[in-house]
Amino acid sequence: MSSHGTFIKGAAILAVAGVSVRFFGAAMRIVLAAIVGDEGIGLYQMAYPIYSSLLAISTAGIPVAISKLVAENIAYHDYREAGRVFRLALIILALTGLVITLLMVAGADFLAVAVVKEPRAVWPLWAISPAIFFVTIMSAFRGFFQGQQKMTPTALSQLLEQVVRVLVSLGLAVYLLPAGLEYAAAGAAFGAVAGGILGLALLLFIFWQSRPAFQELERRQSRHSPSAPGEIIRRIFTLAIPVTFGSLILPLITLIDLAVVPRQLQAAGFTAERATALYGQLTGMASSIIYFPNVVTIALGMSLVPAISEAYALNNHKAIVSRSAMAIKLTLLFSIPAALGLYILAEPVTVLLFNNAEAGRSLAFMSWSVIPLCIYVSTTGILQGLGRPIIPVLNMVYGGLVKTVMAWFLTPVQGLDVGGAALASVAGMGVAAVLNLYYVSRLTGWRFRPLELVLLPGIAVTFMSAAVYLLFNTLHSYLGGFLSPGTANGMATLAAIAAGILVYGLSLLLVGGLTREELSLVPVAGRHLVRLADRFKLIRR
Repeated sequence: MSSHGTFIKGAAILAVAGVSVRFFGAAMRIVLAAIVGDEGIGLYQMAYPIYSSLLAISTAGIPVAISKLVAENIAYHDYREAGRVFRLALIILALTGLVITLLMVAGADFLAVAVVKEPRAVWPLWAISPAIFFVTIMSAFRGFFQGQQKMTPTALSQLLEQVVRVLVSLGLAVYLLPAGLEYAAAGAAFGAVAGGILGLALLLFIFWQSRPAFQELERRQSRHSPSAPGEIIRRIFTLAIPVTFGSLILPLITLIDLAVVPRQLQAAGFTAERATALYGQLTGMASSIIYFPNVVTIALGMSLVPAISEAYALNNHKAIVSRSAMAIKLTLLFSIPAALGLYILAEPVTVLLFNNAEAGRSLAFMSWSVIPLCIYVSTTGILQGLGRPIIPVLNMVYGGLVKTVMAWFLTPVQGLDVGGAALASVAGMGVAAVLNLYYVSRLTGWRFRPLELVLLPGIAVTFMSAAVYLLFNTLHSYLGGFLSPGTANGMATLAAIAAGILVYGLSLLLVGGLTREELSLVPVAGRHLVRLADRFKLIRR
């Protein structure tokens, strides 16, 4: 497989898994809400954020460090050192996972009473706490496989973990509901434990299946100068700590938003209740949609870390530049139409997902943040692969400061209100993305090409936008004559999205936005698409 093909195939595998996991998760919450009601969901949600925060601390960016260090050692054909990195990291993660699990179990009473102010939340807290141990160990195996640029084990374990979690959560919620809401919520929370156990079991099976081949590579290795365990641990934490801080910045910015946006909405003349509703539309509805397209670039970033690390270890400057250029181009080819599509269909999408037309205004403003958000995530993968994990962290801090200042001043502006807060998010993320691009350019020699990266996709997006707008309005008007408003909106929206994807792909080929090599890299269907494009003379170059 080509240099580009390996990491693009890995990104595609992770993206499919990521989208599927999101879909199953959303479906579970809808069904769970129907089973346990608002109060039961509230009890479940009291445990889940605490679990997520402690899990982030437990893993502490170490899987990214494993992926990078394993990829570097394999690039040198030092399989023994790669194995030592994995084993040391596995011990570290197992111990931290165990300690944090025990602390959560011991502190569940305190967290329920003193932090979330709901004594019944102790049951879901106890139920979900063992998941930290299993998921933390699972992250070590995922990092090891990703370092070998094998993304299938991670994807399969993610899917199995989520499917089992959904089935067990819903099954236990139904079974335990007669005993009380707190027990039903605990049953739902325990689904994360069951998912973690089965996901880990699958990874262990794949690991033992592949172990003889890896051990054979270790045996064939002629020379080996092992690093001291302390040196390996130092390198792991040197990479992991900045990644951990980076993962905590966005939640911190969200907390700052919570302090700034509702306050400034009230300063603009809205009541406290109205300000809360607008804030909910911005953060609970529009932002959740904005982060969905980012699943693709998260997968790309995860695949880029070992790909760039390998090239960097071998001092292969040409591969670093070409892989970075391909990743950035793919990011823009995906994010530009995603942003425009969400802008055009903002209200229909929020009606389809939340039955809330007003939230479409927030989504229309927030849609433009898709582009810088996706750029930031993919370039962060490049910088982490280059061994510079602190750079994207600092860039996001600068972006967060810009966002906070702009939100303070724009939110009270008459006529902007919550749209001002959304524009502040776009600007803040834009600052972080541009700074990341600057450092990628400075460190790799990559250069921004406006024609290839903006103009040609922009022409294709113009055709797509016209098709989406016309088809939605035509279908919505026609279907509204004999279907309910909600059904007509849903069918017209989905049809417009499908048509937009088709028109954008064809337009991109016609304007020369994709080369034959790039089209051939599409996983599974690449060669067939090239043949089809050649038959109809769609590839210009």
